[in-house]
Amino acid sequence: MSLEVTGRIVQLMDEVNGTSTRGSWKKREFVIETAEQYPKKICLSVWGEKVDALTQFKEGANITASINIESREYNGRWYTDIRAWRLQPAVEGAEGGQFEAHPQEFSQETSQENSENYKATEADDLPF
Repeated sequence: MSLEVTGRIVQLMDEVNGTSTRGSWKKREFVIETAEQYPKKICLSVWGEKVDALTQFKEGANITASINIESREYNGRWYTDIRAWRLQPAVEGAEGGQFEAHPQEFSQETSQENSENYKATEADDLPF
């Protein structure tokens, strides 16, 4: 699953380094706040060379992050990780990835046209 989320960086955490059986690794987490009617704070992580890409952004910067969401089980508990795999400056006025629904407005005329179209196709011999 690949999604995008746009927001303002509100906190940058310290870089974490380690060594595993596959070699050394590094990780850095950061928190962004979306610009919705009800803003949400989301903690994202970057791994490997993406840590260096994060250093070009400072707290307060507006970014768009392409993310993957993944959960895994360990000792009967589930842990969810939101990894950013691409970071780029947010485009002014962009609302992409903010998970915000925009309701459509329908006029009375549009509603009547739709109901007339439905009646015309009601005789179709579809099994559903």
